[in-house]
Amino acid sequence: MGVQAAQHFAGESQGENEHWRSIVLFGRNVASYKFALAKSLIEISTGSDDLIPLEELAVPFSRHMCDHIAQVDRQGTFERSKFLDACRFYNADRITSDELVDVTVLLGFNNVIDAFHIVGSADVPTRFFVDERSSGGGIRLTEAMQELAHGPKAGDLALETESRWRLVEESWTAKADGLQVTVLYDAPRQLLIPALTGKRRSITEVRPALNGYQKGHCFYCFAAISLTDGSTLPDVDHFFPHSLMARGLPFDLDSPWNLVLACSTCNRGPAGKFALLPHHRYLQRLHRRNEFLIGSNHPLRETLMLTTGYDEGARQTFLAEAMRLASQVSVGPKGWTAVEEREALF
Repeated sequence: MGVQAAQHFAGESQGENEHWRSIVLFGRNVASYKFALAKSLIEISTGSDDLIPLEELAVPFSRHMCDHIAQVDRQGTFERSKFLDACRFYNADRITSDELVDVTVLLGFNNVIDAFHIVGSADVPTRFFVDERSSGGGIRLTEAMQELAHGPKAGDLALETESRWRLVEESWTAKADGLQVTVLYDAPRQLLIPALTGKRRSITEVRPALNGYQKGHCFYCFAAISLTDGSTLPDVDHFFPHSLMARGLPFDLDSPWNLVLACSTCNRGPAGKFALLPHHRYLQRLHRRNEFLIGSNHPLRETLMLTTGYDEGARQTFLAEAMRLASQVSVGPKGWTAVEEREALF
């Protein structure tokens, strides 16, 4: 499912933002190096020189790795790594920043540069850098990378990368402990939290966790939304209104399968959805969005499958039954639709 979701999500006709998202959201997760490289590329692309020596790339790359290791020690599916140990030594003040950069150049980029563009079994259509380690001692950023890093969505893409990193490392830690993570939605704080212990600690904020899978657009009308621009900051909407639980709908509507990002006009504008039941035609769109999440390996995948079904047919049946029951218990007008809907993106 992961490969199919990635291919459907970022085909040849999609732009560089969706090709980037497919790398971050659907790429193979053996270690967190790809996330650190993605964040570093966005950060370092603000310079004018498109040839980045490894010594220069190593500074933000190792910083991002050390920051995450300080919070979650597990950063891969393997037991040990000399590079990750060097990051731990740096955090413990046992080596200097110069020594950390030297180790990063020597060990940190061995596989991630070769594997960065691969999703499934093939490269994404857009190349964000060219490997020139043998000839120039670094990587050469492409025009597509520069445009992405200087574009209006750069901040959103960085937040999406950070959010996915948090979800994946949670999954690695749980699996190493022999546990299965179920993710809950903390509505007052709009955070995703793990249902493993009584502690309500945060994994990540819900908006960046969902935004990439909606391609940065409102679920209902496909208007552009932004995680960094307050004027287009999306609302977290319950597809099936939360109030239906009090009327007897037998589902946890705070679960991620029922959460979508909606622009303020659709969610609470003059003709907004508010607590209305949406039109049946949006149900297939919700299914597709959920399949994107399930195609991406992190705790949201396990949470959605545990709740909605372990094969696609079962998940479609689950949503159809939820709509049938919701129609029976909801009050007021049914079949809400967006006032104006742009070209569909998923």
